[in-house]
Amino acid sequence: MDRPPRTVATIAILAVTQILSWGTLYYAFAVVAHDIARELALPGAAVFGAFSWCLLVAGLTATPSGILIDRHGGRLVMAGGSLLCGLGFIMLSQARGATAYYLAWTVLGAAMPAVLYDAAFATLNRQFGMGARRAISTLTLFGGFASTVFWPLTVHLNGIAGWRTTYLAYGLVQLLLCMPLHLLLSTPPEAAQMHKQAAAGADFSLRQALRHPAFWKLAFAFSANSFIFSALSAHLIPILQSYGHALSSVVWMAALIGPMQVAGRLGEMRMARHARPQASGTFCFAVLPGALLAVLFWGQHQVAVALFCVLYGLSIGILTIVRGTLPQILFGARNYGAISGALAGPALIARAAGPIAIAALLQFNSSPALLFSLLLGCSLASLLFYLLAVRGGSPAAATAR
Repeated sequence: MDRPPRTVATIAILAVTQILSWGTLYYAFAVVAHDIARELALPGAAVFGAFSWCLLVAGLTATPSGILIDRHGGRLVMAGGSLLCGLGFIMLSQARGATAYYLAWTVLGAAMPAVLYDAAFATLNRQFGMGARRAISTLTLFGGFASTVFWPLTVHLNGIAGWRTTYLAYGLVQLLLCMPLHLLLSTPPEAAQMHKQAAAGADFSLRQALRHPAFWKLAFAFSANSFIFSALSAHLIPILQSYGHALSSVVWMAALIGPMQVAGRLGEMRMARHARPQASGTFCFAVLPGALLAVLFWGQHQVAVALFCVLYGLSIGILTIVRGTLPQILFGARNYGAISGALAGPALIARAAGPIAIAALLQFNSSPALLFSLLLGCSLASLLFYLLAVRGGSPAAATAR
C-alpha cells in the first residue's frame, strides 16, 4: 500500500537530518580526535573524556527533550536542537583550550536528544500513533548510512582543511540545512487529537511509568546493551588484533557490522506484520550473548570473529527499532517522548561510561578473555531483564482492561 504524501515527506526530512546529525555528532569525532589532542596539547583521555561528558549531558537532558516533543511536537524542538547543535560545532571549531573545548561539547550534549533518534522517534510517534513502527523501521534504514557517508567525508575534509574548518562546516550544515528541514515538519492537529483520544484511557504518564517495575527492567536492559555497544565501538579493533589477527583482516571483518545492521532492519520490517516488537527484542537481546561467546572461545579463528561481527551487527540494527517502538507498546503513545527520553537517559550514561570503564580494565588486565567474559555477563543480564520487562505483556493494555 502506498504511503500518504505527508508520511513520505516526514520520513524523507528525518532521513536526511538523521544521516547528517549522526554523522557530524558521532562518527566524525573518531576521525579528528587525535588531531584535536595534538593541536590543543591535551592528553587523549581529556579529549575523549569530553565526548563521554557530552553523552552524560545528553542523558540528563533526554527526558526534558521528550516532554517538549510530547507537548509541542518535533518541529520546533528538533529545529531548536539543530540551532544548538550548529552553535556547539562553531564553538568547537574556535576552541583554544580545555575549558572552551569542554563547553562546546556540553552544548552539543544538550542538543543531542533533540536531533538524534529519540527525538525523531517521538516525532513519528506523535504524528502516526500506533502506526509509527513501520515509519521508525524505514527511518533507521537511512540512519544506518551515516557512518558510510561521514567517515570518508570527514577524512577528506580534515585532510584538506583541518578539524576546525571541518567542524565549522558541520555547524553550518546544522544551521542552514537541518534547521530549515526540521521547520518543515508538522503534526496534523486532527491526527494528534484522534491519537490522544484513542489512548487517553490506557496510556501511562511519566510518573506512572517510573513507578512501574517494567520500566526499570527495560531501562537496565537498554543500559547494559548500550554499555556493551560503546565499549566495543571504542576498543573492538585493538582487542581483536590481540587475538593475533592482522589489522587489515580485523578492519575487513568489522566492516561487516554496518551492512548487517541494515540487513537486520530490513528483516525486522519484513517480519513486522507477523511478529510483535517484543519478539524482535527477544531476538536481538538473545543474539548478542551468542556473538560474544563465539569470539570469547574461538576468537583466534577468523571465521568466529566474522560470525561475531555478523551477529553483533544484526543485534544492534534491530535493537534500534525495538528501542523506538517498545515504549509505545508497553506504556502507550500519549507520553511516548517523555517515557522514551527517561529510558534513554540511563542508556546514554552507560554509553558514556563504557569506553572509560573498559580502558581502565584493559590497563589492569589486557586479556581479551577477561573483557569478553565481562561483556558476556552484561549481555546475559540485559537479556534476563528484558524478558522480565516484557513477560507480563503491555502494562498500558492491562491498565485499559
